[in-house]
Amino acid sequence: MNSTLSGLVSAVWRSTRVLLALLVVLGLFYPAAVWVAGRAFAHNADGSMMTLDGRTVGSSLIAQDTSKDPALFHPRMSAGNYDGLASGGSNLSPVGEEITAQVAEQRALIARENGVDEAVVPADAVTSSSSGLDPHISPEYARIQIERVAKNSGLSRSAVAQLVKKHTQGRTLGFAGEEVVNVNDLNLDLRAAKD
Repeated sequence: MNSTLSGLVSAVWRSTRVLLALLVVLGLFYPAAVWVAGRAFAHNADGSMMTLDGRTVGSSLIAQDTSKDPALFHPRMSAGNYDGLASGGSNLSPVGEEITAQVAEQRALIARENGVDEAVVPADAVTSSSSGLDPHISPEYARIQIERVAKNSGLSRSAVAQLVKKHTQGRTLGFAGEEVVNVNDLNLDLRAAKD
C-alpha cells in the first residue's frame, strides 16, 4: 500500500512538473516569441495597410475598384466586387457563353478606355483572379494604361512609365511565377506624385 501511494505521489509530481514546464513554454515563451516576430514584421502582421496623408486608405493585398477614376491604374475585375468578405471566383464555366460574352465586353471596354487595339488587351485585364481580390496585374496591362493615366493625372508619360517600372515585381526567387505590378502601391505613388 505504501509503495502504491509513493508511486502515485511520484507520478503526480512528475506530471505537475511537465504541466508547469509546458505552461511556461507554451503560455509565456511561445506567445512572446510570436509577438516579437509580429512586431519585427509589423507592416505584414497588421494587414499591409497603406496610408496617404496620415490616414489609412486600404491594404496593399486587396484590390480596390478604381475603374471610375481615369487618372488611376485599374486592377483586374473582381467577382466579389472587391469585398474582402466575398472572396472567390465567379464559378463561370471557362467555355460557357456567359464568360465568353463577359470577356468580349470587357476587352472592348478596356481597349476603348485606353485607346488601344483589342488584340493587345492582355488576359488578366478581362478576367478576375481566383480570389477576386488580387491587386496584381501584368506589366502588359499596366503599360496599356500609361497613356490614359498620364493624360488624366497631369503627369508626363515618362513619369508614369517610371512609376510602372518602379512597381514591377520580378518572378519569385527569380524563376517562379510571372512579373506583376501591385496596382494599389502604384496608385498610392501616383497620388503622391500628383501632389
